[in-house]
Amino acid sequence: MAEADGGTSGVRPETLLLTLLGDHVLDRGIAVSTGGVIAALDRLGVGEHATRATLGRMIRRDLLRTVRRGRQAFLGLTGHGAAVLRDGQRKLEGDVVDRHWDGRWTLLTFSVPESRRADRHALRTRLDWFGFGLLRSGLWVSTSAADIAPALAELDLLDHAEVFRAEVFMWTDPARIAREAWDLPQLAAGYEQFLGRWTGDAHGDLDELSRSIRLGAEWLLLLRRDPVLPPALLPPGWPGTRAAALFRGLRRRWARPAGKLAAEVLESLVDD
Repeated sequence: MAEADGGTSGVRPETLLLTLLGDHVLDRGIAVSTGGVIAALDRLGVGEHATRATLGRMIRRDLLRTVRRGRQAFLGLTGHGAAVLRDGQRKLEGDVVDRHWDGRWTLLTFSVPESRRADRHALRTRLDWFGFGLLRSGLWVSTSAADIAPALAELDLLDHAEVFRAEVFMWTDPARIAREAWDLPQLAAGYEQFLGRWTGDAHGDLDELSRSIRLGAEWLLLLRRDPVLPPALLPPGWPGTRAAALFRGLRRRWARPAGKLAAEVLESLVDD
């Protein structure tokens, strides 16, 4: 298996690590040994060098911090890291179809100076995460009323953006907006591929901990691209609903044995 993707096409070591930490460290008041984390990812075909490099980047981004006990190094979540993981867990536990849409859209437009190109890129990444799609140059749309003010404030971009809630009018077709703002065929293909990979005796060569990490990481990558649209805007027979049912069933099935294996592999201590 290639170290670059953790043995799964499109899944990088950081996504595997976030899944591992979200399932087995978040809100447990513990720090886990670096060696244990390396061992857990080694089961997925990610080599020690790739894992250490990824952990270093996560520490620099204030997602993790090092806790020393004698000569041994443990990893604890920072406040920022815990917030990021909680957000990810909400995504994992949420639905892939919005069954309570009120018919209104959130419209966002922004203008960021060229000198802040990195912030502009970061904002677009956040907008993807919040389910926004680019409808026209400079106009982003979403069916969600989620509060994006904290994300804008974190990037110091509140004064560079305007947000509106609106309804379509006259000849405007909501389904056409959805087709133009998001690549629904590509998203559907991703769900179909997920169903193909995980139906039947999926990854029977892996233990339950490795399978649950890989499952969660793949699902998280799909959710990052999914705007969670209402049924009225989706093609008939949307495969995301079947994929979500499969994901939840497998996650429940492997939760207990995966937790037991994690406790054995991830040496931990109380994180003060």
